[in-house]
Amino acid sequence: MCPSGRTLRAEVTESSSLRPAFNVLDADNDGKISRDDLRTFYAGFSSGGADEDAIKSMISVADVNKDGFVEYDEFERVLGDRRRSPQARGGGGGEIMGDVFRIMDKDGDGKLSHGDLKSYMEWAGFAATDEDIRAMIALGGGDEKGGVSYDGLLKILAVDFSSS
Repeated sequence: MCPSGRTLRAEVTESSSLRPAFNVLDADNDGKISRDDLRTFYAGFSSGGADEDAIKSMISVADVNKDGFVEYDEFERVLGDRRRSPQARGGGGGEIMGDVFRIMDKDGDGKLSHGDLKSYMEWAGFAATDEDIRAMIALGGGDEKGGVSYDGLLKILAVDFSSS
């Protein structure tokens, strides 16, 4: 079982959806990422929250139709090649998921530990047992001692959590 209470389908393919990652940032669940959504996300992880210029920049990078929001198709387009690390990406959309990873990585060691993932899941309102967290780490190709890398986080988020 995964934290959502559904059976986890272990199949991860290149065409997997980035919907779970999008949903993490869509704090009010209205189907689009707004500046308020990003403020809410960042406020949960840092005392000062995100800089308004950084939030404006993140939205403008992805907001192709210039409506002030990032819809799922824009989000997906911006992330591009999900297999490259945040360091290998130039500017642009990779910064968003790179920022998400860095915020979740509380100790800044470049890996999401059991504690990092547990802390995030609690903050996001997902009931996750230690077994759930271990399963996520394994799914991301990590181990309990070393945690999971950025690429591993993308693997976790790309899993289809729907029951088939």
